Amino acid sequence: MAMRFDIVTIFPEFFAGIFTHGIVRRAQAEGLVTVDVHDLRAFTHDRHRTVDDRPFGGGEGMVLKPGPLAEALESLGVRPKPARENASKVEGQPRRTCTILLSAQGRPYTQAMARELATLDRVVLICGRYEGVDERINQLYCDLELSIGDYVLSGGELAAAVVVDAVMRLVPGVLGNEASGEFESFGVPDAEITSDTEGVPRSQHGSGGLLDYPHYTRPAEFGGLQAPEVLLNGDHHQIRLWRREQQLRKTLANRPDLLERATLSAEDRRLLDGIRKVGG
Repeated sequence: MAMRFDIVTIFPEFFAGIFTHGIVRRAQAEGLVTVDVHDLRAFTHDRHRTVDDRPFGGGEGMVLKPGPLAEALESLGVRPKPARENASKVEGQPRRTCTILLSAQGRPYTQAMARELATLDRVVLICGRYEGVDERINQLYCDLELSIGDYVLSGGELAAAVVVDAVMRLVPGVLGNEASGEFESFGVPDAEITSDTEGVPRSQHGSGGLLDYPHYTRPAEFGGLQAPEVLLNGDHHQIRLWRREQQLRKTLANRPDLLERATLSAEDRRLLDGIRKVGG
C-alpha cells in the first residue's frame, strides 16, 4: 500500500509543479507514494469563500477559521481526537495517520522525526497562513505542531513540501539503495550501523547524527584545487577514517550543537581534540 500525503492549503496551485520532478515524481509513478492537495476554500459556504477572520482580543493580521478546516479534515476521514480514541476501541486500530499543523510555533523538524513519519501509512499536513490557525483545530485534530526552522514563512506550503520530500525519500523502495537514507547527514545513529573488524562503519561513513563529509569527483584537479590524495589511493579503511574526521571537522565548524547529542567514540573525541587545538 502506498504511503499517502494529504495537504490542506488555500493555494493548491502552489504544488502544481513541485512534486512532478525527480524522486518524488518517480515514487508516485511507481505507486510507492501518493500526494493529494486539497483546496481549503472548497469547504467554505459563502460567496466570497472566506477562510479567515480577525482574532478575538485584537491584534494584527487574520487567522484561519476553524469551520472550513474542520470540514476539510473530516472529508479526509480525520476525526477529532476524542472521537478517534472512542472509535479505535470499537473498530480496532485504524490506518496509522499523523495530522500535522505546520506552524512557526511548532516542534523543530528533524531527520529523526522524518524517519518516524516514514513508518506511518498517511500524513495529513495543514498549511497555516496569515497570523496562524484557530488553536481549536490544533487541539481537536492535530497530533503534532511542526516547524521547519526558526524563521517565519508566508505560509505552510513550503514547509509541507519540505516534510513530504524528507519523509518520502525514507519510504522503502523510493531511493532504490536503502542505505542511501542511512549514511548521510543526520543519518541513523552509529549504534545501528554495522562496523568492520577495526570498528570503522561498514559504509563510507556512519553519520551518527553528524553532518556529511565533503565529496569530490572527476577531474582530480579543478580550479587549482586537488582532490585529497587519500580518496585516490584505493585504501578503503583510510578513506573511511578520513571521512569520519571530515564529518567531525565540518560538524564542529557548522553545527557544533549536534556534537552534544551525537554518538562519539573515544577515537572521535581524540580527533575532535586535535581539530580544536589547531583551530579547525
